Amino acid sequence: MPHTVPRAGPAQGSRPRWWTELPLIAVVYAAYSAGRLLARGDVSSAVDHGLAILHFEQRLNIDFESPLNDLFTAHAVIGIPADFAYASLHYVLTPTILMWMWKRRKASDYRFLRTWLLVSTIIGLIGFTLLPTCPPRLLEGGHGFVDTMAQYRSYGWWGADASAPRGLGGLTNQFAAMPSLHVGWALWCGVALWRHGRWTWTKIAAVGYPLTITFVVMGTANHYFLDAAAGAATMGLGALLTVPALRLTESLRTRLRPARETVAASRNAGVPANVGDKCETSARERERIPRQQSRGADRQRTDGAADDGGRGAGAGTSGRGAGAGAGSGRGATAGGPAPAAGDEAAAAAR
Repeated sequence: MPHTVPRAGPAQGSRPRWWTELPLIAVVYAAYSAGRLLARGDVSSAVDHGLAILHFEQRLNIDFESPLNDLFTAHAVIGIPADFAYASLHYVLTPTILMWMWKRRKASDYRFLRTWLLVSTIIGLIGFTLLPTCPPRLLEGGHGFVDTMAQYRSYGWWGADASAPRGLGGLTNQFAAMPSLHVGWALWCGVALWRHGRWTWTKIAAVGYPLTITFVVMGTANHYFLDAAAGAATMGLGALLTVPALRLTESLRTRLRPARETVAASRNAGVPANVGDKCETSARERERIPRQQSRGADRQRTDGAADDGGRGAGAGTSGRGAGAGAGSGRGATAGGPAPAAGDEAAAAAR
């Protein structure tokens, strides 16, 4: 039976190590945050993009953010929880579900969801760079929008700069509205809960959480409806690119694998794993015990000599018996006297 050599490096079904996952996610998130800051764009162009989106929605009667913002502004019991949800769930629930997937679910499922989240985040960063968009709350007051987070900022840790803590507004990009990754990440959480949750409440949360976040981002005047739709489309595109991204990373991992592992695998490839071969005593091992060999050889020679002696004795006895019988027969037949001893000696000499 041929010996199967395991492939060098971690197996595909093995769980990724946390000390490699955390730096990977941290690097991508740091690049995402830095990219948001670098992709600020021109203020006038961002405002133009925001107005273009609003006017397009108004022509199609899909500007759902306007009535929702009026509702959140008029009722603090709705607006304040919505502000807390906008400022926290985006950064708390998403990594929590990611850690849950790493700890409790299959490694292949975790790899797919992790890669899907990272690829979609990079796509969103490209959108922020190419299309800086002014959110509804930063438009002129004549458009009817109120920044609820600025209105209820005394209830939370944020100020007038979106969800950034007070005094840290300069560390965020106010024009990173298209697409809405609040909605995109919430959709990712919903898919993870729906596919891998085992209880009824996880199914309810899988549907309710993305819908709630969609209403929240529009009611707080942080995003347009089309921003939310673009966030969902970003996740869809990221899902399509996840499998090719996984194949690419596996190919790179194979090429960058240390040469010593490849050499070790090639050496092990020629070693048979037949148990009988390992248990069989070789000629070299037999040469290491000469006493047993000499004893066996002596025993064989002794047994052979005894057998040969027995066969010779039997033959001689038979011959003598036959000779005696023959002589008696001749003597009895001739009826004469037995031959003399001298005659026998002379015959033997002849």
